[in-house]
Amino acid sequence: MSKAETLYGEDCVSGARRHLKTGCVDLLITDPPYGIDGHLLHKHYNRNEGMVLDGYVEVPASEYERFSKDWIAEAARVLRPGGSMYIVSGYTNLAHILNALRATDLVEVNHLIWKYNFGVFTKKKYVSSHYHILFWRKPGKPVVFNTHARFSDSERALEGGSLNYRDREDVWVINREYKPGEVKNKNELPTELLVKMIQYSSRPGDLVCDFFLGGFSTAKVAIGLGRRAVGFEISKKAFDHHVKEMATLKPGYLLKGLRKPPKNLLTRGGKSVSKAEIQAVKKAYRVLAGKGATKKAALAKLSLKFKRGYWSLLRIVDGTTNKSR
Repeated sequence: MSKAETLYGEDCVSGARRHLKTGCVDLLITDPPYGIDGHLLHKHYNRNEGMVLDGYVEVPASEYERFSKDWIAEAARVLRPGGSMYIVSGYTNLAHILNALRATDLVEVNHLIWKYNFGVFTKKKYVSSHYHILFWRKPGKPVVFNTHARFSDSERALEGGSLNYRDREDVWVINREYKPGEVKNKNELPTELLVKMIQYSSRPGDLVCDFFLGGFSTAKVAIGLGRRAVGFEISKKAFDHHVKEMATLKPGYLLKGLRKPPKNLLTRGGKSVSKAEIQAVKKAYRVLAGKGATKKAALAKLSLKFKRGYWSLLRIVDGTTNKSR
């Protein structure tokens, strides 16, 4: 393993107490065991189980409440003030996870919904085709949330609407990855999902932690995005297999193909607007409108001219912006 990663084949609670200092983790992303006979998941998926690693370690339903309190308390300890945590969960034991979170000093930011393809088919109830993602933070210091890491305010969809707004809505539609012909775990988070969380909630060089490594997806994506990784996996078979893959990864291998918003369209981070700039924007808008440009088209051109985001310019044109003194 490289210096960017430290991964342990042991229980996350005792392992974190032994290896991780208080407040050392910048971002924690994890997908804990289901507590619903996860070792029988193959009955719900149409796939070749010969390529799925056995040795999945499930948590009995009767122990899930205590299990959740123990690992979430430890996660809260290792998270730095201002750090963020994403927990992916089904609905069956969601109450136990939420109760455990509320017993810590962490605060809720969003309750996200991840909608995926090919839900668990049922006949006598609605099909389950989503997971919950609990987005919480540790108070005490400024948090990292890279609002424009993926889209600028001014980028528009072909059919209209802000791409930045759409990307930051609290329902995410991201397909699973089934990886035919590849060795895999019972369930793995897709790269696209992890890239999104890591882009928004961390910086290059930050330490990203996963208490339940499973297929090491979080660690792999963290390294691929130029972050550092730490984590735990109690299944010896899963750990031994995937830790070998980690040794072959080149730090930053995902960065080359990463989409970046155009620099000339980035917003100015909410800075106040001078009276002179307001007058200039309004004058330029009147000229464009006088030539027959629609408001949408005019604001797109003004964004390039004044290097401000669409919504910032809209507030100026509509007279609702905050003026500088």
